[in-house]
Amino acid sequence: MCAAGAASGVGELVARAQGDGWTVQVVATPSALDFIDVPALERQTGRPVKSRYRKPHEPKPPRADAIIVAPATYNTVNKFAQGIADTYALGLLAEAPGLGIPVVVMALVNSALARRTPFRRSVEDLRAEGVQVVLGPEESPDAAGPTEPYPWHLALSALRTTGPRT
Repeated sequence: MCAAGAASGVGELVARAQGDGWTVQVVATPSALDFIDVPALERQTGRPVKSRYRKPHEPKPPRADAIIVAPATYNTVNKFAQGIADTYALGLLAEAPGLGIPVVVMALVNSALARRTPFRRSVEDLRAEGVQVVLGPEESPDAAGPTEPYPWHLALSALRTTGPRT
């Protein structure tokens, strides 16, 4: 998840995914850590929230069966499309399409940013690689959070239609 107003409600996505039988690992951008309740998410998942690369002596985590990026900010969508891996979260995303891991990106950007050519191009590029991009509700540029409740269910619905790729 990224640093956006809706991130504080990510526990709802975790609960929905667990209800569908998924084992959930929360990965947050470093900036997103200030938006979430890390201890609560760790209790909910039974796993540490990850936001940094592992140290050489730490065990390698298992490969994800699927990835949902929600909420996904303008910055993250654009960096993902360009293959930039300057955080642990982006490093996972950069590899995922090449590994055949289904990825759903649920963007949460304001209308001014959504109209920008770089963002529209990034959405097109990601979709061309098989990434499911869901354009979530608009986030008001003047508000602390989204103008409508964040529709976490849409990310899981998109994942169900994506399925494993070969």
